[in-house]
Amino acid sequence: MIGEILPSWVASAEAFADPPDARLFPEEEAVIARSVERRRREFTTARHCARRALARLGVPPAPILPGELGAPVWPAGVRGAITHCEGYRAAAVSLKALTVGIDAEPHEPLPEGVMETVALPEERAELARLGGAIHWDRLLFSAKESVYKAWFPLARCWLDFDEAHVTFDPAGTFTARLLVAGPEVEGRELTGFTGRWLVSDGLAVTAIALPPG
Repeated sequence: MIGEILPSWVASAEAFADPPDARLFPEEEAVIARSVERRRREFTTARHCARRALARLGVPPAPILPGELGAPVWPAGVRGAITHCEGYRAAAVSLKALTVGIDAEPHEPLPEGVMETVALPEERAELARLGGAIHWDRLLFSAKESVYKAWFPLARCWLDFDEAHVTFDPAGTFTARLLVAGPEVEGRELTGFTGRWLVSDGLAVTAIALPPG
């Protein structure tokens, strides 16, 4: 599913259930030693997906530990992202991308009051005009999660929901315009991202992969 909205130079793997053969490295086990069962399953299957995706790049298995602000620390030369929600886990990795961001959410309305936190007034007006059967509020939340995951490895700092303006094309793409100064990437200031989205099988997924050049 996530692979449908990623370019060919990004490898991905996903799971719709937690495989019984998924295993962690001892260093990873230590991270979740005191976690509740649900968190353990999410973490374990997400790492299982990540290692499957890395194998498609020819990268050998290795621990994938949470680093600064919880972002996964990838093997040298790899850019990637992990996502999980109820009934779905996925990872996407690349040796070519400058950064990668993915997110998956249940395709249902956001809880009451969350939209006001996530969306700028202009975004709320734009989503209201889109209409249709898509839960655009949830898709906006997912897109902003992907934006943050793509932003953080480049900027190494937080990006709030109100610091990027996301615009959707109903054909399956979106753009994110940064409302704060971005980091310098390949000699130019980063001003935003473009991404793709998909709604299928009760899930809303979004993805960003920033190519070099």
